[in-house]
Amino acid sequence: MNSPSGFSQKTVNLESRSFSLQILKFENGYFVSITEGINKLGSMVVSLATGPTAITTTIIPSRSESLFLKLTAERISTRMKGIAVVTAFIQKELEPDTAKAIMTEIMEMVQN
Repeated sequence: MNSPSGFSQKTVNLESRSFSLQILKFENGYFVSITEGINKLGSMVVSLATGPTAITTTIIPSRSESLFLKLTAERISTRMKGIAVVTAFIQKELEPDTAKAIMTEIMEMVQN
């Protein structure tokens, strides 16, 4: 669901787990929140892509999903040539198929 303010939200149910995806669009980037269960800030990665490759920094490290966060932030920032801040509060490690499905949902939301 998109709003004129640039905020969109979606709930995705995968493998008996429920993830809330919240995206706030800005002129020069996106803030993306991925949460499982209660809405909380979690691990955080920032990516900036103004040239051919993205520059990515971890703000709050993740115990298990650091690659997923990094790839998500870099795909978004590279696609829009701007900034992507991605935070994830995930209760247990993601299976590869679950991570791929979440990434697909996020990229669809960003393209709209």
